[in-house]
Amino acid sequence: MDLQAKIRSLPASAGVYLYKNAEGDVIYVGKANNLRSRVSSYFREGRWEDAKTDSLVREAVDVDYIVVANNKEALALENHLIKQKKPRFNILLRDDKTYPYVKLTLGERFPRVYVTRRLRKDGSAYYGPYFPANLAYRIVDLIHRHFMVPSCKVDLTRFHPRPCLQYYIKRCLGPCVEGLTTPEIYQEAVRDVKLFLEGRPTDLLRSLRRRMEQTAEAEEYERAAKYRDLISTVDQLQEKQRIAAVEGDDADVFGFHYENGMLAVNLFHMRGGRVLDRREFFWEDLPEVATDHAGAGAPSRPAEPSSLAEPVRMTGEDARRSTESFHPGEFLSALLKQLYIGQPYVPRNIYVPVDFDDREILEDVLTEQAADNGVRPTRVNILVPQRGDKRALLDLAGNNAKQSYDQRFRVMKPNAKAIQEALQDALGLPDRPHRIECFDISHIQGAETVASMVVWEDGQMKKSDYRKFIIRDVIGVDDFASMREVVTRRYKRIQEEKKKMPSLVLIDGGLGQLHAAAEALEALEIINQPLAAIAKREEIIYVYGQENEPVALDHHSPVLHLVQLIRDEAHRFAVTFHRKRRQMRDRSTELREIPGVGESTTRRLLEHFGSVQAVKQADSAALSAVVTRTQAEAILDHFKRQSASMP
Repeated sequence: MDLQAKIRSLPASAGVYLYKNAEGDVIYVGKANNLRSRVSSYFREGRWEDAKTDSLVREAVDVDYIVVANNKEALALENHLIKQKKPRFNILLRDDKTYPYVKLTLGERFPRVYVTRRLRKDGSAYYGPYFPANLAYRIVDLIHRHFMVPSCKVDLTRFHPRPCLQYYIKRCLGPCVEGLTTPEIYQEAVRDVKLFLEGRPTDLLRSLRRRMEQTAEAEEYERAAKYRDLISTVDQLQEKQRIAAVEGDDADVFGFHYENGMLAVNLFHMRGGRVLDRREFFWEDLPEVATDHAGAGAPSRPAEPSSLAEPVRMTGEDARRSTESFHPGEFLSALLKQLYIGQPYVPRNIYVPVDFDDREILEDVLTEQAADNGVRPTRVNILVPQRGDKRALLDLAGNNAKQSYDQRFRVMKPNAKAIQEALQDALGLPDRPHRIECFDISHIQGAETVASMVVWEDGQMKKSDYRKFIIRDVIGVDDFASMREVVTRRYKRIQEEKKKMPSLVLIDGGLGQLHAAAEALEALEIINQPLAAIAKREEIIYVYGQENEPVALDHHSPVLHLVQLIRDEAHRFAVTFHRKRRQMRDRSTELREIPGVGESTTRRLLEHFGSVQAVKQADSAALSAVVTRTQAEAILDHFKRQSASMP
């Protein structure tokens, strides 16, 4: 059946349609109240007469469809298929930033808490998202200090001979060592953490007070004091939350700036009436078919710059040209679906600069989703303010989107603090990084294996702190063992000298090198040290503890540029050192053949004379100034015999 015949056979029902090309790849996904009417509209005579290109229609050779019960189901299915298939004619969410969740691993014998940026169906409980991102780390730190449930990577399926430092500084109950805690005490702490993360302070306080009274009656005064301190902490946190709730509702505010076919979007997260964080999105090449709601969509063409405040106020020729090139409402519809559908939390209010056709349907879908996630029945509102404080917020988001556009597409260099904050957020670091130490291994087929360590500190490379390492204990080619040795030597010395660990240890390599470095740190009992590796080919950053969630930054990202700069400097320093070692080895081979001349003597001769040829030309007095008289005579005799044997 050809495409036209297949279109005529489509049902007149609500559903989702998928256009495919000759290779069978899905190139566009759309939804419709009436599948037959919508899909056939793409091929009506004159449909493309005003468009720059009819690429989609010419490329599509087949169409599939899925019938659903109503338009809300079609909207949800369309969003799922776009995320799954990533068709090139749809608008796809591209984001350098994902917000963290707190993960409680309820499926483990001794559950732990982690910060993660990816939700999985693994039996764990997830709480969030949190912004700013470091809020998740502060919450986990509070859980360590007050509930003593750890985040460590230690294997808790078996007992170990001794606990790590976290136990001794009272940030862990010590489930890794037999006898330090009991399953009952540990599960009690986990239940408290669960109540705390679920936002049920009243139930938590009631339970803590009951246990405090029971332990006091049993004259277990130390445990009673611990419960008393926990009650005080939860009370203080609850008071802060009450103040925030009085200040205002939760809302997300969108703004955009479009110019020369490129788009920047800013999203402000307001919680408790305050802007807590800002999120940026960028598109360099919007698809030619930008939307489903305009039928086959409107191909893009160069247009006048457009920001969030402008599309609803433009008139005349500017408005016509902007509409032909970029459809803000249709774009925002696609963006909001991908951002919010399927997420565990959606704010009560979402402010957008322009209206779009399926706004009310999306409100219904998000409201039902919030109810399914256990949120109290509150309608999710997608609003288009025209005046007042809410409109001022939209204008503010639009102005920031313009700044983001300039920063990204006009190649304006961000300041060092901004890059540090972006790096902290991208890699989920607990603090803004001030010092990064990066390691690289260099060798040729296992010969003269060396390592380098370079240092980035507060915005610039600190060459005075660079270090070179000659690998001593590894035989042959073993990059992992070499990395383990150099990391051990470096941070064992840091421990002995009682110096501060860096904000981040960066490894030039993949998962193997990352885990080798982690093993070295664990052997030194250095726990919770931020550790990451950057793979050369993929330019993907692996963060230790989140290896299943590699950080893939946009190639324009200043954070990626910084990590690449540090990595490339470590590689350069290692290669330079290796080359020097190799040259020294090659030059010293002849001298090492002389009886009585060892490695240290050879090094002194080459450092003093500069080359083997200069050593050959030196007399007895010159040689005796560097080596012993016996060695000098041996060197002279060697070169005399060599000269006599030459024809």
